[in-house]
Amino acid sequence: MRMSSIERKTSETDIKMTLQIYGKGRRSISTGIGFFDHMLDTMCKHGFMDIDLLCTGDLHVDDHHTVEDVGIVLGDAFRKALGDKQKIRRYATVYTPMDESLSRISIDISGRAYLHYDVSFLQQSAGQFDVALVEEFFRAFVNHAQVTLHITMEYGKNSHHMIESIFKGFGRVLDQASVVDHRIIGVLSTKGQL
Repeated sequence: MRMSSIERKTSETDIKMTLQIYGKGRRSISTGIGFFDHMLDTMCKHGFMDIDLLCTGDLHVDDHHTVEDVGIVLGDAFRKALGDKQKIRRYATVYTPMDESLSRISIDISGRAYLHYDVSFLQQSAGQFDVALVEEFFRAFVNHAQVTLHITMEYGKNSHHMIESIFKGFGRVLDQASVVDHRIIGVLSTKGQL
């Protein structure tokens, strides 16, 4: 079924998430941060993931805890949904254009947490959303999903377009790298485990 459910409650956030890999892109997302919801929505749509996400966070402080903790929970849910990683393709790289912006996202579902993030924004925010939180989200995801993720913005000017390109590409690499390939015996590693 490739599905997992995670609940995480702290003094800063209360999150409930159900994730299905190989879905149809169905989603119900509510974090209280409209721009972030939009990015997660586009990630699921383009990554063919079904997700139910409800997060109540301390938005009266700022958006940081909510964005980071959703990254933590998504990482945990993705790792759990993959299970033993048998027969998955493991690697994927995609380029995603969004108007004047072009991102390159590469992933290795390796069991090793590493984030390379090479994105420079011309603006400090996209609407009311602090662009620095994009890196925080992906760092949290990587550490909990235990994947290697490289995010590079080849070029771009509009922060909204740049971030949307990244989230669409992220959904696409998750989908492509987690595809089951029946040519693979066990896991795609000379060590015999990921």
